[in-house]
Amino acid sequence: MTAIPDILLSNGQTIPQFGFGVFLIPPAETAQAVTTALQAGYRHIDTAEGYGNEKEVGEAIDGSGLDRADVFVTSKLNNGSHRPDDARRAFDRTLGALGSDYVDLFLIHWPLPTKYDGDYVSTWQTLEEFYRDGRARSIGVSNFQPHHLRRLHEECEVPPAANQIEIHPYFTQPEVRAFCGQHQIAVEAWAPLAQGAVLGDPTIDEIAGRVGKTPAQVVLRWHIERGDIVFPKSVTPARISENADIFDFELSGEDVEAITALDRGQRRGPDPDTFDLGAN
Repeated sequence: MTAIPDILLSNGQTIPQFGFGVFLIPPAETAQAVTTALQAGYRHIDTAEGYGNEKEVGEAIDGSGLDRADVFVTSKLNNGSHRPDDARRAFDRTLGALGSDYVDLFLIHWPLPTKYDGDYVSTWQTLEEFYRDGRARSIGVSNFQPHHLRRLHEECEVPPAANQIEIHPYFTQPEVRAFCGQHQIAVEAWAPLAQGAVLGDPTIDEIAGRVGKTPAQVVLRWHIERGDIVFPKSVTPARISENADIFDFELSGEDVEAITALDRGQRRGPDPDTFDLGAN
């Protein structure tokens, strides 16, 4: 695999721009999928307590022969654990499941503004504890909108290093990306292929045929060109390798613009202002 670029976070840490996501991979299949990804050259794994497969991620890393420091691991706070003491216990569970004494990036999974009296600030302040004691090398959020982020900037001391949000060609999130850019918050894209919905798009198919890549590779490269951190998911070894084969070509500025122009404002997942439970 051609070298994966790193993104510099606002706290001086770096994160691989391309990684492997394990959302919806059953625990029984997770260790093998992560093992395959690591063997293919991936060095960034994105999991969450809500996915139910942190333990298997940890087992795969432990059995890989790689140093723990060579694999960037992200996990996320369970939605049922926002109150400070619950968050502390949840974080301890994550470390225990991963078999590690730290995570590279720990995120609040959803803001849940209709739960916990709308208080995600005290949740964030608890994550600041994990950051200060070194058990979370970086901390961030997921699915936060600008008005959620403003509260953290106004009421907390440590700014989020990253915001993991739904982004794909049919939902490009320009306002959130612009806010994050203005505040040095790295943007991570979940559902980067719109769960497959964009792969039959004529614009993407035309570009793929012209550059000699698959539609999925073109869309993933579009994310890279725009500066997104991206981690597609697959359990198929050939697809895991294919997804990573995106660093030997570039898209033209016109191609990037054409894909961006496909935006329909269509979410695949829940609205962060109304979503109140579950794991995504």
